[in-house]
Amino acid sequence: MQPAKRLEKIPPYLFAELNRKREQLGLQGVDIINLALGDPDKPTPNQILQTMHQAIDDPSTHNYPPYQGTQEFREAAVNWMERRFGVTGLNPHTEIISSIGSKEAIHNTFLAFVEAGDYALIPDPGYPVYKTASIFAGGEPYSMPLKAENNFLPDLNIIPEEIARKAKLLWINYPNNPTGAIASLEFLGELVDFCRQYNILLCHDHAYSEMAYDGYKPPSVLQVPGAKDVAIEFHSLSKSYNMMGWRIGFVVGNATGIQGVRQVKSNVDSGVFKAIQKAAIAAFSTSDAELSALMSAYQKRRDIIVKGLQSLGWPIEPPDATLYIWAPVPLGYSSQEFVSLLLDKCGIMAAPGNGYGAIGEGFFRIALTIPDERMYEAIQRMRDAGIRYA
Repeated sequence: MQPAKRLEKIPPYLFAELNRKREQLGLQGVDIINLALGDPDKPTPNQILQTMHQAIDDPSTHNYPPYQGTQEFREAAVNWMERRFGVTGLNPHTEIISSIGSKEAIHNTFLAFVEAGDYALIPDPGYPVYKTASIFAGGEPYSMPLKAENNFLPDLNIIPEEIARKAKLLWINYPNNPTGAIASLEFLGELVDFCRQYNILLCHDHAYSEMAYDGYKPPSVLQVPGAKDVAIEFHSLSKSYNMMGWRIGFVVGNATGIQGVRQVKSNVDSGVFKAIQKAAIAAFSTSDAELSALMSAYQKRRDIIVKGLQSLGWPIEPPDATLYIWAPVPLGYSSQEFVSLLLDKCGIMAAPGNGYGAIGEGFFRIALTIPDERMYEAIQRMRDAGIRYA
C-alpha cells in the first residue's frame, strides 16, 4: 500500500509526538511535569454536567443532529455573541454553524476555499493545523512572521502583491497561541480592510476569547463595522468552559464562508450529538462570577511561572491572555535543544517554539494547565539543575 504523497509534506503532529515521548518516559518511571500541552486540568462546570445527564436520558437527542447544529444551539450562540461582544444582527440560519470544536472547522474551511495554486496566509509561529490544512487542501501556506518587535502581529505591508492577489484565506488568532499576544480592535479593522481589498476570507480563530487576565476582554473581529463582508470567526467551548473532550464550538460571520463550511461538513461528518449541544447551551449561561474564578486560577498560575522564570533571569512579562507563556531559550540553544535539556535534566516537558513555525525558533512554550504546586516544583527543578536564562 502506498500512502498519498501529500502525507510526505506533513510532519508528525507536534502534540502527538510530545505525548509519545511522555508515555515512553512514564513507562521508564520518570516523574514528568507536563508543561507542554494546553489541556486544562479543571473539571467541566457542574451545571453543564447536569444538563448533559438530563439530555442523555431524552430520546429526542439520540437521532442524527442537523449538520449545521440545532436551531436552539445556533440561537443560543448568536445570543452569546450579542451579550459578550455586542455583535447584533447575526442570522442564525445563514451566518452560524456548529462545529466539532475548532480543529475540524478549520480543516473544513480550507477544503471549502483553497485549491491548487491558491495561497493561504498563515501566522508563523501559529497553530500547526493552519499549515497542514493548507497542504491537505492542495494550496500553498504563506507565512506571516509574528515577531516580538511588532508585538507578534503580522505586518501586512510586507506581503507581496502577487501573493495577496492569489490568497483565498488569511488566518489570525488573537489572543494568540503560542505567543499570548493580543490584538486591538483597530488592528482587526486593518485586517478587514486588507481582506476586502484583495477579496480574501478573513478567518479569526478565537479559541481563547475568554482566557484573559487583569480585566482585559478580547474583542471579536465581528465588532469591526462591515466585518461580515469578509470575515468568519471560530469559537470553541474547550478552553472557556473546560469542555475539551466534548468537542463543540461554532463558526459565525460571512454567509458565503458559513455556506462553504457547511457544504464540506455535511459530506464529512454527521454533526454534534444533540445532548452535547444542550450542554453547550447551558455553558453559555455560566455566570460571570464562575468564569472570573476560573480566570483567577489561571492568572495565579501565570504569575507563578512568570515570576519563577524571572528569578532565573528570563526577560519576560506576564501575557494578558491565553493559557501560555512564550519565552526565549537561553543563548547557545536551539528550541529543540533546550526543551530536550529540560526533559533530560529536570523531567519537564515544554513545547519547542519551532514546532509552531520557523519564526518560532529560539522560543519555547509553557502551558498553564497543571496544578500550582507542580508549577512551583518545575521552577525549583530548574533552579536545582542550574538552568538559567543568562
